[in-house]
Amino acid sequence: MEEGQFENLPGRGKPLNLSTNPHADPAEDTLYRILSKNGCAPEWVELNKEIRCQISEWRLALKKAWMSKCNGDHSEWIEGSEILQVQLRHINNKVFRYNLIVPFGRQMFGLKWEKELDRVRE
Repeated sequence: MEEGQFENLPGRGKPLNLSTNPHADPAEDTLYRILSKNGCAPEWVELNKEIRCQISEWRLALKKAWMSKCNGDHSEWIEGSEILQVQLRHINNKVFRYNLIVPFGRQMFGLKWEKELDRVRE
């Protein structure tokens, strides 16, 4: 670079052509282009959005239930925590399904009840 050997390369100063991914399977790449042109996204993208939204809502519900416990309403906490643990299993099932269909390197971790309680306690 210091010697200027990269100065006269073809396409210098022009945007890169990113319409195809040279590292992707050609069939998958074609499929993703067709989906993209028609305003659709692959299933794993939609599932990722759904999981993140559910996690956010679940964490708010956990925080609310925890506050009721802190305010002395233990019966509401017990009932609420049972429901939250069932919801947590459903979320983790979706995460498992997501991890099976997502491209390598984009997997996500499921939630753990104890770690989530630690987050709320802070």
